[in-house]
Amino acid sequence: MSPWIGMVLVSFLTGLLMLFVFKWTSNQAGIKQVKNKIKAHLLELRLYKDSLALSLKAQGNILRCNLRYIGYSAKPMMVMILPLVLIIIQLNFWFGYQSLTPNQSALLKVQLKENQNPMEIPLEIRPPPELIIETPPLRIEEFKEIEWRFSAKQQGIHQLSLIVSGETVTKRVSVAQKPLSKISPMKTERSFIRQVLYPTESPIKGGLPVKSIEIQYPTRNMNLFGWHIHWLIVYFVLSIIFGFALKGVFKVEI
Repeated sequence: MSPWIGMVLVSFLTGLLMLFVFKWTSNQAGIKQVKNKIKAHLLELRLYKDSLALSLKAQGNILRCNLRYIGYSAKPMMVMILPLVLIIIQLNFWFGYQSLTPNQSALLKVQLKENQNPMEIPLEIRPPPELIIETPPLRIEEFKEIEWRFSAKQQGIHQLSLIVSGETVTKRVSVAQKPLSKISPMKTERSFIRQVLYPTESPIKGGLPVKSIEIQYPTRNMNLFGWHIHWLIVYFVLSIIFGFALKGVFKVEI
C-alpha cells in the first residue's frame, strides 16, 4: 500500500472520530446559538460602520461570543487529546521513518542508565550474518552511550543481539521493507511512559544497566508532487478537511 493511501484512510477515520467526540461531548445547541450571534454582530458591524460607538459595541460582543465559543469547544478538545496522542505515537512508526537499504550505514546507540560508566560496562554485540559491524564500540562517558556503525547486506527484518551482564537483549533491524512498513527505532527499559512512546518491541529486562537501544533510521516525509511535507502536517490537514466535509452529513456543529 502506498503511504498516501494509508494516510488518507487513517485521516478519514480520525476525522470521523473527532466529529463523534465533538458531537457527544459538546453543547451543540450552545455552539449553534453563539455562532448565530457572531454572524449577527458581524452584520451589525457592517451596517453601522459609520457609527464608532455601535462599531465598538459590536466588536466587544463578537469578542465575548468568541470566548464563549472557545469555552464550548474546550471540553471536546480535552477529551480528544488522549486518543489523538496515542494515534500519533503509532502513526510515527509507520510514516516517520524509512527502513535501511542494503549496504547503507547506520548508527546503533546504546544508552546506559545514569549510574553506569560506559568505560566499564562489559557489553558485546553479536550481529546476524546479514549485518556487518563496521566500527569498534565508541564509548562516550559524558552521555552514558556506546555506539557502533553497521550496515546490512540483504533485505529482511533481522535480530541484532547484545550481551549485557550475561543477558541477551535483541533489537529489530528493518532493511529494504515496503513503503508502508512499521519501523521500530528504539527499544527501551520497562517504564510506563517509555512503553507508551515506544511500544513496538518488548521492553528491556529489568535489572540490566541499559536504558535504551536505538537505531538511527532515516526520517521520511510525504512526497506531494516533489514537495516533501512532514507526515504530521498532512495528517492534521487531511483530518480537518474530512471533519469539515462530513460535519453536515452527521449534523455536527463545529
